[in-house]
Amino acid sequence: MSLEKDVMTQMKAAMKAKDSAALEALRAVKGAILLAKTENSQQELTEDQELKIVQKLVKQRKDSAQVYREQNREDLAEPEEQQAEVISQFLPEQLSEAEIEAKVEEIIAKTGADGMKDMGKVMGVASQELAGKADGKTISVIVKQKLSN
Repeated sequence: MSLEKDVMTQMKAAMKAKDSAALEALRAVKGAILLAKTENSQQELTEDQELKIVQKLVKQRKDSAQVYREQNREDLAEPEEQQAEVISQFLPEQLSEAEIEAKVEEIIAKTGADGMKDMGKVMGVASQELAGKADGKTISVIVKQKLSN
């Protein structure tokens, strides 16, 4: 089932359950999908494009929640986190930190990287292989850690 149909199904369920936080998050996903379709004048988005949209929306919500927390605004941070949780259900299963480390070590061995000068090369491959399965910030931290040793 395409992401758009899945979102619509979830929206109907959220409306019936009167879950306003979930409904708001799902409407944001639907809006982002429609916007991407009209920008590219495509009938259907590829799975890769859908994944990037969902990742972007989750990242926006988490960043907003973090900013609100820094400003001691729990009342605004909690809804953002709830929305991020609802939206992230459309992402594939996330890898654990240990699994990411193993993949990064594999990539470093494959690319022959030996130091921070090769970080761009490693990050390029890692970002492609781990797309949707891990957060870019986490990948970056692990790559830096492994290359600096």
